[in-house]
Amino acid sequence: MMNRRGFVLALTSGMVALVLVVGSVLADELLGVITKVDVDAKTLTVVEKESGKEIKVKVTDKTEEVTRKGGTRKVDLDKLEKRLEKVLDSGEKGISTKITHEDGVASKIQNTMKKKSGQ
Repeated sequence: MMNRRGFVLALTSGMVALVLVVGSVLADELLGVITKVDVDAKTLTVVEKESGKEIKVKVTDKTEEVTRKGGTRKVDLDKLEKRLEKVLDSGEKGISTKITHEDGVASKIQNTMKKKSGQ
């Protein structure tokens, strides 16, 4: 009797682990450069690093931005737009980023800019 309970428990635990792994694999990662922020439509235009295609990604209230210290916070599109303007004014193409999304809806945004060597 005890042997069956252990088997059922192991089988159930394995199925739960499988569901969690498959769920995390379904989300896509997009590496590229944010070139436009549309605050009214809550969308980001990202040029993909590999193909150079423009991809529009929707931002929701659940979308999180990863901070420099590794924490997360809600995305503030107004601040992101101002930061993008500064970057574009300095002559760069945009903000380098990694976006985790599913069906064009972003769940996590992480900046991938490297620190300059002089700082």
